[in-house]
Amino acid sequence: MRYTKGTLKKVETLLKEIGYTIRYEKGSFVSGYAIVEHRKIAVINRFFDTEARINALSEILSSIEVDEKSLTEESLDMYYLLQVAKKKLEDET
Repeated sequence: MRYTKGTLKKVETLLKEIGYTIRYEKGSFVSGYAIVEHRKIAVINRFFDTEARINALSEILSSIEVDEKSLTEESLDMYYLLQVAKKKLEDET
């Protein structure tokens, strides 16, 4: 997977389709992001580069339940691509 602004936009769209709002803010995040409880808001460290932003959003996706039926075909493809990339990374370690 390539870490480009286009990829970032697709991941952001995927999260928006499942009801999440993404905000880029400054702060001292332990993991680089925070999820506001019960409000479906993901807050990402705004000083992150594109790759770190994609990785943080990917982590969020792996920790929440995703209704695949609510996704467009393009977002569903991105969701599967992120899952494959995560699995490959886990297998390498």
